Amino acid sequence: MSRKPADPSNRQAGKPLLAVLRGQALSPPPIWLMRQAGRYLPEYRQLRQDKGSFLDLVYDSDAAAEITLQPLKRFPQLDAAILFSDILIVPFALGQNLTFIAGEGPRLSPILAETAIEDLNPFPARLDPIYDTVRKVKAALDRTKTLIGFAGSPWTVATYMAAGQGSRDQAETRRLAYSDPARFEAIIRRIEDVTVDYLLGQVEAGVEVVQLFDSWAGSLSPAQFEQWVIVPTARLVDAIRARHPDLPIIGFPKGAGGKLRAYARETGITALGLDETVDPVWAAKELPEDLPVQGNLDPLALVAGGETLQAAVGRVLDAFAGRPHIFNLGHGILQDTPVAHVEELLAQVKGTK
Repeated sequence: MSRKPADPSNRQAGKPLLAVLRGQALSPPPIWLMRQAGRYLPEYRQLRQDKGSFLDLVYDSDAAAEITLQPLKRFPQLDAAILFSDILIVPFALGQNLTFIAGEGPRLSPILAETAIEDLNPFPARLDPIYDTVRKVKAALDRTKTLIGFAGSPWTVATYMAAGQGSRDQAETRRLAYSDPARFEAIIRRIEDVTVDYLLGQVEAGVEVVQLFDSWAGSLSPAQFEQWVIVPTARLVDAIRARHPDLPIIGFPKGAGGKLRAYARETGITALGLDETVDPVWAAKELPEDLPVQGNLDPLALVAGGETLQAAVGRVLDAFAGRPHIFNLGHGILQDTPVAHVEELLAQVKGTK
């Protein structure tokens, strides 16, 4: 399938988030929130009750588009919509069975700690409903808002595929990577291939920015981080840029800490997402001045609200003043976050409080 290069002039006109990703410093900064569409919103909970399971919602493109747009209808100060989906759609397309167990999270089978990835039967058509969602959101989205697509980075997706579920320290996956690096490399490469196709499909359907979520990057030793986070991410970025050289790509290696500089330098990402453990003062000093950064309010400060929230927001804004910055959380918004606290956050960031 031929893919046309993106037209940056059409994508970026009048959109603050895209301006920052081009290297502009804006005051106030653009803002969106990871997991901004989800369980903290009563309208989401009602729709899920009406429609069924999480996976049912993801594969109902009308419902998924509605969920993607819900936070922008409630909070018009948000500068972007992020696609409502899940990083485990890629393993599902690679041939693993995917279920979500209430109160426990996702489950994948068969697990790759016991099964060769070559034995899975791929189902690429499982990606098609996601592209339908993107098209429906794009058609309804305010032209000043940016549409963000996403995928999991190869390492993080591999941790779920190898163990069949999430874990605290990814020990089973790290053990596999140490004991049989050739086999693990094959897993990473297959994830890369499908992820590139998946993200290119999202771009063709209408997304203007993509974010790579590496939620478990912080569990790796420095050498493994280079091998399983930086190198695969760089290959993925190169493959996407070969088709869409102007596409902004946000990398979010949660827990990377002191490895953030190497990640930003070696992967080729456009902007660097920072988790809540990163001192914004350190980041502003140590990261390249022209590198757009995203983050990094602690989601629990948003839950707390009041003076705690005000001080935490102020610290982030002060640290990144004068440089390209997208305000966001350091990880996903928590389900017990009061809607009123999100309103407080937006008022402070946008200077209307």
